Amino acid sequence: MASRLKVFEWSDGFHRFTVAASSRSKALAAWGIQQDIFASGLAREAVETEDEAAARARPGTVIERGLAVDVRQIGSRRPRRPAPARPSPAQTRRIEALAVALQKLETSHAAACARLEEERRRIEAEGEAAEQRFNKEKAELVRKLEAARKA
Repeated sequence: MASRLKVFEWSDGFHRFTVAASSRSKALAAWGIQQDIFASGLAREAVETEDEAAARARPGTVIERGLAVDVRQIGSRRPRRPAPARPSPAQTRRIEALAVALQKLETSHAAACARLEEERRRIEAEGEAAEQRFNKEKAELVRKLEAARKA
């Protein structure tokens, strides 16, 4: 049993491409497109188009129709600059130099943090020792003051 033909179409803005095929994948193959443009909404199943009869008469053949373009409605557009495929040698050297500088900064920061932590511990120990001396001397003076008051 032959599969039922459907009519599919998509447009690039200047032309409309119509084809009769049994599935979306066969329509994409007829158009020579490997990306699924149905998923993005660029292509769709055609419903009652002017090229439907011609497409059904020749299944698998792409029917191309030029579309009228009103040049007055087209705005100027800045051309896109193609993205470089890979960094240039100068960019690679700069990236490597920045990576080395970042590593040095992180190492020096870690060393500075360790020194500060050691200093903090030393100051805390010194503060505890001072607190103990204070409490000892205070207790001695309080004892002597009470003895003097009793006498």
